[in-house]
Amino acid sequence: MTETLITERQRNFIREVAIKAGELLMEYYKEDLSMYLKGDINPVTIADTESEKLIIGEIKKAFPHHSILAEETGGEKQESEWLWVIDPLDGTTNYAHHYPSFCVSIALLKKCKPIMGVIYHPLLNEFFYAERGNGAYLNDRPIKVSNVDKLDKAFLTTGFAYDVHETEDDNVDNFRAFLKRSMAIRRGGSAALDLAYTACGRFDGFWEMRLHPWDTAAGILMVEEAGGRVTTFDGGDFDIYKKEILATNGLIHNDMIDVLKGI
Repeated sequence: MTETLITERQRNFIREVAIKAGELLMEYYKEDLSMYLKGDINPVTIADTESEKLIIGEIKKAFPHHSILAEETGGEKQESEWLWVIDPLDGTTNYAHHYPSFCVSIALLKKCKPIMGVIYHPLLNEFFYAERGNGAYLNDRPIKVSNVDKLDKAFLTTGFAYDVHETEDDNVDNFRAFLKRSMAIRRGGSAALDLAYTACGRFDGFWEMRLHPWDTAAGILMVEEAGGRVTTFDGGDFDIYKKEILATNGLIHNDMIDVLKGI
């Protein structure tokens, strides 16, 4: 790495705060949690709000002049080139039903570009970490994307937005098309974990639509640092404010674009 983009303090902080948030989630996970809705259809639990409160509180103490963008509370804008993007509990519906697919996702951006990210699955004690220019890791071991180069041999993952029942932009046509072209598809219910699993080669490709910055900010860095490729559906440049994402090992990327363009 030719330039140190982050400090050791920032590197240690993101690890420590993600683990603290994960421990908090595991405490609530022992209980029977009730969900309530923010808006008409988007679920949230007390674990979401308490995890976010913990993370934001720690950021404010450690980096008071940094900006924050978080799922539950939106965020606080500062005149800063630094932005923390937080999903305190990705996979809320899974979590509330004790389905073991959920995580904490935290990314640090500098001048709108992710430079550090973590995705922590506390139930499995899997800690994914990426740093721009310095690779991606799972529990401190380097990870790489898969080497599958044929779409018909590819293991894919996707998701459906909470408003799938009422929008025409529902991903069902895409799902049907890839179901016919790939080896298999899974729907895990956590976009952040889908990206982490693509980065470490468990999945060969991931696509989804109607996402938000906190769903993707840490994961896109992870995929790229693991040797993969991240774009919009048509192959254009992706940023965290784009609503559709295609992330792959790179080898099947163009084939997946062709399928998406054919819908």
